[in-house]
Amino acid sequence: MKRLILTVAVFLVVAACKTNPFTGKSTLNFYPNSQIFPMAFAQYDEFLGDNKVVTGTSDAQMITRVGQRIASAAERWLDANGYPGYLKDYKWEYNLVDDETVNAWCMPGGKIVFYTGILPITQNETGIAVVMGHEVAHALADHGAQRMSAGMLQQIGAVAGNVAIQDPEARNTFNTAYGLGSTVGVMLPFSRSHETEADRIGLQIMAIAGYNPDEAARLWQRMKAQSGGEAPPEFMSTHPSNDTRISNLTAWAPAAKQEARKFGVTSFK
Repeated sequence: MKRLILTVAVFLVVAACKTNPFTGKSTLNFYPNSQIFPMAFAQYDEFLGDNKVVTGTSDAQMITRVGQRIASAAERWLDANGYPGYLKDYKWEYNLVDDETVNAWCMPGGKIVFYTGILPITQNETGIAVVMGHEVAHALADHGAQRMSAGMLQQIGAVAGNVAIQDPEARNTFNTAYGLGSTVGVMLPFSRSHETEADRIGLQIMAIAGYNPDEAARLWQRMKAQSGGEAPPEFMSTHPSNDTRISNLTAWAPAAKQEARKFGVTSFK
């Protein structure tokens, strides 16, 4: 049984490698678009049916406008870098939802929601582009499928440990240690790496779309002020700290502008 579990885990890892076009790195992904996209689309439609979608307002129109520009910029970059057709199965949709939550998200396949609660922090169209670029980057890099794949491996590890350890007391000790260790030592850093990757990819895409990447650091300064400095230690969080993000985004902005110049973009909104 132990050998079977190990064999299955190794097979999954070997068979599930996919290249991230923006980083050139192999990523862990057990879920093809043909499997995960229909699930995401159905969940998105269900969410919209259960929430108050804002339509026809200037804010709703801005969300759609920015989203379309960001998606177009992503496609331009992918086509220019040897990935034509990468987005063929994506079905972009942008919706503003009436909710005080300070958040936005993008599901696999390009289904995006902004909550009205984040608009006072974004403040303007370029601020929207910062958030939009970040969320679109999650979808482009298959972060959702990667998190599901990592969760599967975490579960396989737990099962393997419970099968291997016969003594009940030792098994309980293993479960406690494994749960904490795999979460703090693996899953949380994995999530933070995705957030950092989405920040960098998003910065590049927003610049190609004609939005000033310098605004990204300023937006996160506003995010930090809005939070009142209350946040868990970075090592216990799914996201990098505000200070880490501000520092990174400030450092990466010049390179994003340089990348945009390759596409003829020399001035920024």
